[in-house]
Amino acid sequence: MPVDPESLRKHYASLSDEALLAIDGADLVEIARKILHDEIVRRQLARPQANQRAHVPQITPGRRDGLDEDADIDRVPPGAGDEPAWLEEAAEVYSAEVRSGVVNAPDAADVRDVLEAAGIPCYLDGGEIPQQTSDSPEPTYRWRVMVPGRLNIYATSVLEREIFNEEFEAVWRTHLETLSDKEFRVMNPQIAFCGLFDKIERVTRAYDEEVARRRLKS
Repeated sequence: MPVDPESLRKHYASLSDEALLAIDGADLVEIARKILHDEIVRRQLARPQANQRAHVPQITPGRRDGLDEDADIDRVPPGAGDEPAWLEEAAEVYSAEVRSGVVNAPDAADVRDVLEAAGIPCYLDGGEIPQQTSDSPEPTYRWRVMVPGRLNIYATSVLEREIFNEEFEAVWRTHLETLSDKEFRVMNPQIAFCGLFDKIERVTRAYDEEVARRRLKS
């Protein structure tokens, strides 16, 4: 009987983390195995071996999971993915701690997707955090999204615009609603965020001066 990919995606999405990881990919047809891998990657359920560094392969256009079609994510050893040449000089633009495969939104995969959509090369790197005590029954992992160092500022700004600014706007709106009319009058954005406006002026001035120094057309 032919596999219905959409139904299978919904089925895997409905399973608990434990049930999903209990599925043996070796027993599945290729398309089902691929969908299973996608769901595992989406939930960040790949489990590195204790005290070892685990790498999720670099994402390439058209391949959101970064894995070979026949790969089994549970059997990908630490460091199995090809590391980009720029990794040694990379900058971390986002990190999240994972326990039991759960990452608070926006999770590392969402951040990676935003950067990819902006054309920014990125690499998802993870490793288990050594337990200081034995109180926690579940291991904790730290996932990091890395970008080339020269794109650090740009990548951070893209993430602020596409992910974090919306939440900031909501907090700001809520804050304004709690103010009296007298308090509201002194909360003009140019006053409340004078440091931010000053920063914009400074980075713009520095850029324009560098353009002039290089005798380039802006």
